[in-house]
Amino acid sequence: MDVSKIEEILQDHGIKPTSNRIVVLRELTSAERPMSLTELEYKILSIDKSGIFRALSVFKEHHLVHVLEDGGDGVRYEFCRSHSDDADDDLHAHFYCERCRQTFCLEDIAVPQVELPGGYEAVSVNYMIKGICPECARKHR
Repeated sequence: MDVSKIEEILQDHGIKPTSNRIVVLRELTSAERPMSLTELEYKILSIDKSGIFRALSVFKEHHLVHVLEDGGDGVRYEFCRSHSDDADDDLHAHFYCERCRQTFCLEDIAVPQVELPGGYEAVSVNYMIKGICPECARKHR
């Protein structure tokens, strides 16, 4: 994705397009799967870990990234195709492979609506399915 498109996405979500934010968002939009902070740090050598984390925090606040528990011991970040900076309208399921420890998007599987008991208010939803991905299943036949 080119810089002008990245800047447009940031501005549409009410985020000032700084050089660090552009670099981080470009990496997230080109990623094939949700990425951890460590993976982003490894890919983006020009920005330190705290700079990447600050950009991700702003993105989360403006509903530009999904933040999901990866099924292991960390979190992963994924570019959200939400059209709103007030709410996340791009919720979908994710799959965590217990062999290769990668997290995959299952964009065609919507997160089901859950009716909460009175007094409860949902803030976020993390719909993670765990198992073995097709690639790992092929390797272990």
